[in-house]
Amino acid sequence: MIIPLLSHHVKALGASPTVAGIVGSTYGILQLFSSTVVGSWSDVVGRRYSLLTCLLLSALGYSLLGTSTSITLFVLARVPVGLFKHSLSICRALLSDLVSEPERPLVMGHFNAASSVGFILGLVFMLPWSKTLADRSEANCSNNSSKCCHDQNYNKSVQNGSHTKGQPVVLTADTEASSRSSWKHHPRWRRVSLLQPAWRQLSSVSSRIHMVAFSDMWDLFLVRLLMAVAIMLYYSNFSLAMEERFSLKPKVTGYLISYSSTLGALSGFLVGPVTQLYRSNMPALLLHSTMLTCLLIFLYSTAPSVWQVVLTSTFFAISTTIGRTCITDLELQRGGVQASGTLIGAGQSVTAVGRVLAPLLSGLAQEFSPCGPPSLGVVLALAAVGLLLIRIPKWDQRVTKKTL
Repeated sequence: MIIPLLSHHVKALGASPTVAGIVGSTYGILQLFSSTVVGSWSDVVGRRYSLLTCLLLSALGYSLLGTSTSITLFVLARVPVGLFKHSLSICRALLSDLVSEPERPLVMGHFNAASSVGFILGLVFMLPWSKTLADRSEANCSNNSSKCCHDQNYNKSVQNGSHTKGQPVVLTADTEASSRSSWKHHPRWRRVSLLQPAWRQLSSVSSRIHMVAFSDMWDLFLVRLLMAVAIMLYYSNFSLAMEERFSLKPKVTGYLISYSSTLGALSGFLVGPVTQLYRSNMPALLLHSTMLTCLLIFLYSTAPSVWQVVLTSTFFAISTTIGRTCITDLELQRGGVQASGTLIGAGQSVTAVGRVLAPLLSGLAQEFSPCGPPSLGVVLALAAVGLLLIRIPKWDQRVTKKTL
């Protein structure tokens, strides 16, 4: 409900396109650095306390945003939201604590579908307010082009787009069994360490982030980064490419994007059945979904007609939804459920890096062709496929040694 109206609000406050772009970038930068820290903090103090804190501070930020009467207050209102709007990541970590490993992909898929449907419904409820703010911005601003410029800059930075109590966590596959067994006796939802000194909480958070940074999970994070940038390149100049390649009107392109988004939301309900079909072999499912995504980006970049674009968009929404769930589940498998908040936060930070890189790479690729961004996305997806083909046999060896 809030994201589409931000451009109208900042325009009504008299912001220039440059200032609007800087304001929009503030949120993305804060999210980049706070995702891992807040996720690790939820491992230390417990899910309930961290979730309530994030919800309350985010509500405070939105309240300040609604009452802001100047650009300075608008920027200050975005600070608590940028630092603490991680309720979805903490909820994912909580779900990973509450469900068993075989059930986790099914539950995560349903949760992602529910959050996507919520985003779509938010756009519907936003419509009655959009005309009011649009009229207000037209009355207060003489620069009629600022809305378009701010929408572009803001969407680049805000795309949507992720407990132990004093015991260190070893982030390797060997600790997975002990992590699950300790979870059964100590649910993270009930473990709240409010009385811990601040310095002890900071020390615990730093140690967990250090373990994630120097763990043997670089391959998963690299695959996540490559695929995040590839998917963002697919969408980066979608409207412009449709207009230049097929003379498609923006309204029709909007319908196509809405169709793909709705299908992507509903695809979350397919994760469970597909996982059962693969017998919970998540590495194989991740490899096949990545290969399918790479193929679909290639078909889109070489599509001779609009109907091929519609076909690729249909399966692209499904493959990317399954791929995101797979890589999150693999991160939790290898890192251990005790560090789920840190791992999910780190994954969100990696995705945020992709949001920073994708606009730059897209701009460079568009200098050569409207199909340049998706073509570069094909190259990055192929690199992810090659990395998986090299690393998956090593993952299987670890699982074999563990079972022996």
